[in-house]
Amino acid sequence: MSSPASVLDLAAIRADFPLLAEQVNGQPLVYLDSGATSQKPQAVIDAEVAFLTRSNAAVHRGAHTLAAEATELFEDARAAVAGFVGAQPEQLVWTSGATAGLNLVAYAIGNASVGRGAPASARFALGQGDEIVITETEHHANLIPWQELAARTGAVLRHIPVRDDGTLDLEVAASVIGERTRIVAFTHVSNVLGIVNPVGELIALAQKVGAVTVMDACQSAPHLPLDLPALGVDLAVFSGHKMLGPYAIGGLYGRSDVLEALPPFLTGGSMITTVTLEKADYLPPPQRFEAGTQPVSQAVALAAAVRYLDAVGMPAVHAHEKALEQRMGEGLRSIPGIRLLGDPSTGSGTTTGSGATGVERVGLWAFDVDGVHAHDVGQFLDARGVAVRVGHHCAQPLHRRFGLTASVRASAAVYNTEADVDTFLDAVSGVRAFFGAGA
Repeated sequence: MSSPASVLDLAAIRADFPLLAEQVNGQPLVYLDSGATSQKPQAVIDAEVAFLTRSNAAVHRGAHTLAAEATELFEDARAAVAGFVGAQPEQLVWTSGATAGLNLVAYAIGNASVGRGAPASARFALGQGDEIVITETEHHANLIPWQELAARTGAVLRHIPVRDDGTLDLEVAASVIGERTRIVAFTHVSNVLGIVNPVGELIALAQKVGAVTVMDACQSAPHLPLDLPALGVDLAVFSGHKMLGPYAIGGLYGRSDVLEALPPFLTGGSMITTVTLEKADYLPPPQRFEAGTQPVSQAVALAAAVRYLDAVGMPAVHAHEKALEQRMGEGLRSIPGIRLLGDPSTGSGTTTGSGATGVERVGLWAFDVDGVHAHDVGQFLDARGVAVRVGHHCAQPLHRRFGLTASVRASAAVYNTEADVDTFLDAVSGVRAFFGAGA
């Protein structure tokens, strides 16, 4: 298998990430848990420190020099991050992460459902018998807010099932998404299966019935070239800490007409124009959704992260991680007693290389080891310096679909190498023998 190492200078990239030089349990660190949180390059760390040490002040709230400088950096960061996903600055709302963004949308729609907001907000109102459609692959953050919204409004929550090979059943989707469907919420890339979902088909089905589309882009924004307006999705969320950025920062993208019609969720300072003791008038988006003190230094650091990814080149990032995914998948299939989740060789479909025809993936695999609990596998790998995620990955319904309560997940990023994958595979190959579960 050819490697994109000639495209990416992996030695230079790895040198940009201080933590990768550390040892764990006396072993060189092999970090394969970027699906949970990515490592940060020095440029991101420096950007946040520089803001805090040289430009720290409240944004949009002062006329002094530092306040003006902080505001300019804050809004420059918005433009950089918005541009990274193909959007305009006014289409990007700062949040504390994807979970906050999804709750913002769900609660804003709930507010519209009780008559709050401008007349245009009525388009989002839900009532008894209206339907919200999600998929069986969702992270809890894109499931529970819709459960709660359905409970508050009387709407019905329906789902699109996943097939044995990990792909969504689009035939069922076409029957589930119907005239009562008002919202279709889905993940771009499953955080368990690593499969890039057919968002074009889902969006087309939703548009046919006039439903609002909401996409979780947490596992796609760091790994794929992403143009949200071109995809045609109405709303999308992503988290900074999964894309080389800091914690407590994320983004909500929205089509301009959608954001302008949504009523606010959190209220208070910085999102208003005029306030009396009886009522308040709200600013236009994105500020309408940014009440209170904002994550300013984190936004500046996230801008540094997307500039880093842009400098590497997202097509090159995806090609590199695709090669790692193929190496990982092929290696895991060769180890007895390993069951891959979302394996295209399972169920129907023609398998070519590491993927079924027409199925795109990112550098992530979740798997079960026959006879060994996922947590024991994780501890075995950790003792050898290999960091992976174990558990249900905040996707219990999906694990239940595959008859599991937990799995082991290895997820790669731009800084991982073929040597990382080989070290991981070598460690996995010794798990069952160590626990007496097989040769």
